[in-house]
Order: sequence, then C-alpha cells, then structure tokens
Amino acid sequence: MLQPKRLLSIDVLRAINMFFMIFVNDLSGVSHVPKWIDHVKGYEDGMHFADTIFPLFLFIAGLSIPLAIGRRIEKGNSFTSIAGYILLRSFALIVMGFFHVNMEGYSKEALLPLPVWELLLTTSFFLIWMDYPETLAKTKRYALIGTGIAILIVLAILYKGKAHHGGTRWLEPSWWGILGIIGWAYLVCAGVYLLVKGNFTGLLIALALLVAVNFIVHLKPVINGEVLRLKIWVIKDGASAGLMMFGVIISLLYSKIIANGSYKWLWPAFTILGFVLIGLGFFVRPYTEGISKIHSTPAWVFLCTGIGILLFELIIFLVDVKGKQNWFKIIKPAGTSTLTCYLIPYLLVALMALVHFRYPEFLDEGTGGIIRSFAISFIVILITGVLEKRRIRLKI
Repeated sequence: MLQPKRLLSIDVLRAINMFFMIFVNDLSGVSHVPKWIDHVKGYEDGMHFADTIFPLFLFIAGLSIPLAIGRRIEKGNSFTSIAGYILLRSFALIVMGFFHVNMEGYSKEALLPLPVWELLLTTSFFLIWMDYPETLAKTKRYALIGTGIAILIVLAILYKGKAHHGGTRWLEPSWWGILGIIGWAYLVCAGVYLLVKGNFTGLLIALALLVAVNFIVHLKPVINGEVLRLKIWVIKDGASAGLMMFGVIISLLYSKIIANGSYKWLWPAFTILGFVLIGLGFFVRPYTEGISKIHSTPAWVFLCTGIGILLFELIIFLVDVKGKQNWFKIIKPAGTSTLTCYLIPYLLVALMALVHFRYPEFLDEGTGGIIRSFAISFIVILITGVLEKRRIRLKI
C-alpha cells in the first residue's frame, strides 16, 4: 500500500517540539529561571527539560523518513533521483548550520555589523530554498535563487571571525550547528533507508551499529594498553544519527502494527518499549559517562528516545485515533513549515538589534522572562502561519 504523504500525529508532535525549541532558545537570554527548565552544564551528570528538545527533533525527523523516502520508493522513483533529493536536502541544512555556527564567533572588525550580516544571511536562505509556486516563471525563479546564492557568496567573502589566538579568521567548521547536525544525521539515515529500500532488518542493523559506536566512544575500551578513541567521519559518535534512526524504526513499527487497521497492539508495544529505553538509560548511566546532552552519551540517547516514543504514542491517540488535531491548530504552522519557523527568530533578533530594541528588565529574568519566551514562540508561529498562507516557506 502506498505510503501516506504525511501523518497528522507527526506534524502535531513536530509543531509542539518546534514551539518549545523556540521557547528554550529565547529562554537562553533570560536569567534566574528554574533550574529544571534550563540546560544542564557540560560538566554535570543530568538532564533538564531544555536538554530533551533537540534530540526529540532528531527523533521526529526520523519518524518522517519512511513517509518521505518510502513513498518515493513505492512510486517507482529512480535510485539516482531519490539520492539526489537526499543529498540536496542534507547539503542545504549543512550549509545553513555552517553559517550559523560561524555567526557565533563574528568579529566586530568585519565590514558589516552582525545584525546586517545575519539579516542578509537569513534572506539568502529564503531566496535559495523557497518553495516557489509552479506558476512562477522559471526565469524569475532562477533569478531569485541566483540572487540568494550571490548574497551568500558575498557574505562569505566579507566574513571575519574571532580567532582563538587573537585577530580574525575566515569561515571554518566546528560543531556544524543545530541545522548542520540534522543535515548530517539525515544524510546517514535517509541514505541507509534508500540503500536497504526500507528493509526493517537492515535498518535495525544500522541502528545497532550506531548505538554500538556511541557506546564505544563513551566506554573508552582499552586495547593493548591504549584507550580506543573512535570518531567516524559524518556519524561522529553515532548519537545524532542514532536518535534519528530510532525514529525511523518506530515509524515503521507504527505502520506494521496498524497494517490491519487495529491499534490494540500499539499501546502496550510503545508503552513497554518507551519505558524499557528509559530504564536502559538509567542502567547504562554509571558506565558511559553519565547523562549528558553536551557529550551525547548513550544514557541521554536512550532516555530521550524513550520519552519520544511515549510522547508519540500520546499524540497518536489524541490526533490519529480521537481526531483532536484542532486542539493544536494554533501551532500547526510550526509542524508544516518547520524550517521557516526555525529561521524567523534570526530575522527578529537581527531587526531588534538594528533598532537597538531592549526588553524591559522584568521580561529579562524569572517568571517575566518565561512568559516572554512563551509569547515569542507564539508570535514566531503566528508569523510562520501568515507566511505559509502566502506560500512563503522553505521547501527543504
């Protein structure tokens, strides 16, 4: 049976996740917030609310792969065309992440002020990767895309970053940024899905290998008196691709379980699997360098995946079974125009910096700051919805 184009439960879960991603990103500029909301420090063993948001995004991205790639395979699209789709999508995310990471070290000695550079950068992303309507003449479309590429090249030439030894440096990769990590993980998981043509056993083997790499990195086994240090190009320590591949497996399980039109086995299967992974996270915690988002430890991967499965199960019940998608209507654009939603805060931050806008002091700390961050999330999603209605969204 042909895969559906999308599942409402995945869109809703993605929208909720995106809402809170904007929330925690904005909250990073707020002081005196409750400790359980904010990120755990790099040297601490633990996990707070903010530490679950990005891994859940990776998990949700994995849920969508069998729908997006599986549907193309079932429709008979060639291997080359699907591989090209995967490569272009990954490349776009990696490029955006690469530029965003370098924005963090932007130097005051650069020709353009940071807000101007950030504004032009985000504009170029929209011009290059816009979901242009089919009715738009090709010459206009290519002219807009070409303008975006030209802006990006000029921004790269003009870039100056702060060098560690003092002075300035040019663009350079470091941790690739949020979008870059998603891009590399997507390249691995979608690529494997295409190679094995969605074969469940093949994907399970790939997941096991990614988890094994993550364990080896953090167990640091000693071989011949030397600590084995394993870092593999593209997958690195296996954590990000592993989180996404867990999503792929769960999506396929969902399809298999309800293939006969019944949900009766879904609830016990997902509940048990979710809690088993959470339990496994706590079990391996003492042996694999604790729970840490910064260090992407196996315990963190298992805990976040377990939470993701339980949340997905809840949203399936509310949306796919009970039809309560209207409960989430206000944040729907965050699930259907996700990348657009992610980039809008960059435009807002740049514009506020250009006009020297400052929040009142009571919105920069404590409860006032939390309320502000919630409000910003809703405002960003509202803007995304308005743009979506005007067909202004990124196609990636």
